[in-house]
Amino acid sequence: MAKKVERTEEEWRARLPPDRFAVCRLSATEPAFSGRYWDHHEPGTYLCAACGEELFRSEAKFDSGTGWPSFFEPAAAAAVETAEDGSHGMRRTEVRCASCGSHLGHVFPDGPAPTGLRYCINSLSLEFRPAEPR
Repeated sequence: MAKKVERTEEEWRARLPPDRFAVCRLSATEPAFSGRYWDHHEPGTYLCAACGEELFRSEAKFDSGTGWPSFFEPAAAAAVETAEDGSHGMRRTEVRCASCGSHLGHVFPDGPAPTGLRYCINSLSLEFRPAEPR
């Protein structure tokens, strides 16, 4: 796993646009079907928008019908961390970037094979790096 990125919330606020700061650092959720990657199909890698760490690969992306980018697994198990989230009167499992701690979204046990998981991720927490031409 990459080195931990540690910044104060003031430093994050200065580095990130307000909408991205709200999602990544305050655990907000963008509206369904509004993000730039929910219907994105290019081959490549999805990175943490806050720190640039590799999080997900396009090969693991699928259309969940939810309006958010969905993946059945992270690029590497150590790329993300999970924690119980009891906010909004729900019991969910939150997904965070293991490198910088930014909120990414949530993971649910209703995804496709081979994992049966659905990592439901905010587009604002991601940046996309296209695959290199062959």
